[in-house]
Amino acid sequence: MRITSKGVIGPSEGLVVGGGPAGAAIGILLARSGREITLLEKSVGIHDKVCGEFLSGEAVQYLAQLGLDLLELGAAPLFGVRLAPNKCVAECELPFSAVSLTRRNLDEALLELARREGVDVRRGVRADGLQRVDSGWSARVADGEPIHARSIFLATGKHDVAGWRRPKGIQNNLVAFKMYFALDRRQQEALRGWVELCLFPGGYAGLLLTEDGSLNLCLLVNRATLQSCGNDWQKLLAQILNYSEHLAERLERARPLLERPLALSSIPYGMLLRGAEPGLWRLGDQTAVTPSFCGDGISIALHSARVAAELYLHGRTPAELALRLQHELRSPIAVATTISRLMIATPALANLLRAWPQLLRVIGDHTRVPQNALVSH
Repeated sequence: MRITSKGVIGPSEGLVVGGGPAGAAIGILLARSGREITLLEKSVGIHDKVCGEFLSGEAVQYLAQLGLDLLELGAAPLFGVRLAPNKCVAECELPFSAVSLTRRNLDEALLELARREGVDVRRGVRADGLQRVDSGWSARVADGEPIHARSIFLATGKHDVAGWRRPKGIQNNLVAFKMYFALDRRQQEALRGWVELCLFPGGYAGLLLTEDGSLNLCLLVNRATLQSCGNDWQKLLAQILNYSEHLAERLERARPLLERPLALSSIPYGMLLRGAEPGLWRLGDQTAVTPSFCGDGISIALHSARVAAELYLHGRTPAELALRLQHELRSPIAVATTISRLMIATPALANLLRAWPQLLRVIGDHTRVPQNALVSH
């Protein structure tokens, strides 16, 4: 091991790029097996991310395996889901234990756990590029010397590293927004314990209460709808509220908690990686991107890290990881993407659920990481 004049360590056995759930999880798992791991996280401190902040049963299970106590972190229990194309038309209980927890609290707890397990966590360090070298890989970092490692674990979420863009997805024309609101007490109590999905022409929005009682509103909208509103958040929200009586009721007397919404575009929804470079392990949204409505993004991130750790420690390859995840996730991501496209194109189809609200549970069962694929040890 070598420490440079600027304090960057190299080479190490494994370099994790990205400190979200997938990156922190792979670091923890490998460090516990005695591997020397360095983790780069571009943010200096705690921050919000564009995310629905829904932790499904699979995520809860994997986080418990890592040793994270979600209730101690204040996670808010969730027990049901509602669908509202205009007014609420269907609701049912969730078929698994679920909670909501802000990414700022989840990510910081995971990074702190990684530090305690011996991962060299480096904040405020961004990887600007990756390059194959004779001994493995080299990561170019801003304002520092290159970092060398035998293997790279790429876990930068929905953001690509220059030169290593992911393939296009199936549903590529969506822009994501996220805003926190302080709700009227009556609306807060009506939403407590529920995840709500509001449909509108050109997109859909997810609502849930975070651990501090504020509303997380995450919405996806196609570019054509956004452009028709002059790419203006306030005009877009007003148009959505004019259509959705349910969402308008929820936001009555609500107070925004951010100066402006977080936003993210060019998300390759429906993407599932088919191959891999030797020594380059892609995790989370770098290997599979499922539509947001099914709330399984964090579960997929943690699952990919768990499977990658298992394969890596047994001397297997990133190509085998890609093949296994393709086998396990092809069907749920394909089903979720098809439903997502229908929801955006024809939100009124959701009225069919008046006759069979339990279809929501069926959809949930078929858009998640399969139970028989989860790593239980």
